[in-house]
Order: sequence, then structure tokens, then C-alpha cells
Amino acid sequence: MGKIKHIAVSGNIGSGKTTLVEKLSRHYRWVPLYESVDHNPYLRDFYDDMTRWAFHLQIYFLNSRFNQVRQIRESDKTIIQDRTIYEDAYIFAANLHSSGHINDRDYQSYLDLFHSMINFVQPPDLLIYLKADIPKLVQQIQKRNRDFEFNIKLEYLKNLNTHYESWTREYKHGRLLTVDIDRIDFVERVEDFSEIVSRIDLELNNLFS
Repeated sequence: MGKIKHIAVSGNIGSGKTTLVEKLSRHYRWVPLYESVDHNPYLRDFYDDMTRWAFHLQIYFLNSRFNQVRQIRESDKTIIQDRTIYEDAYIFAANLHSSGHINDRDYQSYLDLFHSMINFVQPPDLLIYLKADIPKLVQQIQKRNRDFEFNIKLEYLKNLNTHYESWTREYKHGRLLTVDIDRIDFVERVEDFSEIVSRIDLELNNLFS
């Protein structure tokens, strides 16, 4: 098998991305790159007042993710990334704009910046999409018990899911593996995690066949 450079895990809030990144990084000895949540200066304010802080938050995430892209490019190790730069633009910023939380002028500035950056971005060798319905997302958000996430509205999660479905349907940047997590529990059931690993192995083998 050739050298795998970049795996990414995508999915809505509460889909289990970070946990899967952690487990896969241990299993394959890949280097994990996590989303900046605990040190994000805007996240708590954003969930209190989305319209005021949406643009600031998205610029922060975009810059953070672009720095990760640079790290991936410069590393000679295999890296597994928690969420991609594509999701920042095509899911989260797009949703905040369509929901009226980012105005047209700011959204255009955001897109100009994103399109400048994207010229320097190599897509992941494999994108793993964790697909989940709203009850599963809510259950997992409640389980991890981050106080600032208590303000997340169901409508917000539903809109994000709609954007994810559209984006993954049209995804053309590389190989995509969709994992429906509504019926599995890869944390509690070792056989469910093993099934995901088997599917990843198959995808990675196909990359070089």
C-alpha cells in the first residue's frame, strides 16, 4: 500500500467525530488534529448570540483549519483531521448566511478569503462522513455535557444536517465513506468499531489498487 497522507472525519455537532478521530489515531497510529473547541474564544458567545458572533467564529475556524492544512502538507506522517476546511465554508458559513446570522457583505468577504485559501488545499485521501439523525445528535450532545451547547436549537442542527446531506451527495474531491451512526455505537461495542475499521481498510486498499 502507498503512503496515506490525510484522513478526515466529518459530521454534524454531536456525531462523534472527535471520539472516532481519537480511536482511529490510536488504532492506526495516525497523528490526530482536533478542532479547536476548548480554546476557541468565540464559541460560548456564539451560542448565546449567533447573529452577533457568527462571522467572528467562522473566520476563527477558517484560519485555524487553514493552519491545520499547512501542518498536514508539511508533515511526513499520516494525519487524521477532525472536520475539514470544506465544512467550514459549505456547511457552517453557508448555513449561518442562509439563516440570516451572517449578512451578504460579510458572507462575500468570507467566501473571498476561503477561495483564496482553497487554492493551497489538497483534499483528504479519504473523507469519513458520520451521518446521524437529530435524536442521536441531541443524545450525544447531552451526554458530553458542555454547558455552552445547551443553547443549541434543534432547528440549527436540522439545517446543518440538510447542508451535510447536500454537500456529501455532491462531494467530488476524493473518496467518501459514509457511516450511519444511528444504528451503531462504536464507543460501547467493539464489533461496531471493528466494522468501521474494516470499511476504512477496504477504502484505503482501493486507493492504491
